[in-house]
Amino acid sequence: MTLTLGMITTDTTDATALAAWWAQQTDGTITQDNDGWFVVVELPAGPMLAFQRVEDPTPGKNRLHLDLGTTDLDGATQLLLAAGARHVANHEMDGFHWVTLADPDGNEFCIAQH
Repeated sequence: MTLTLGMITTDTTDATALAAWWAQQTDGTITQDNDGWFVVVELPAGPMLAFQRVEDPTPGKNRLHLDLGTTDLDGATQLLLAAGARHVANHEMDGFHWVTLADPDGNEFCIAQH
């Protein structure tokens, strides 16, 4: 049996708003809304993102996170911060740099330069 990754789902108290934010950041398109309880964003490439409305998201650090790539790390970081992301930390290991941010719901994600 072989499994393939089709979707990455995030719990949130406002699936519509968070899906719209991620669609804007990734040039994605909201393809399903389901009355705001399960919203799907189709990306230009790769798996889809989904946002599921829950009453009480799991507290603490998220156990899964997105690792995103860009050709301009500083520029992408500034655009994401201006769009409502929150800076968490800058990292460097063996000459490789990446930035950890959090989306408007506090879900952490990383961006690195290709």
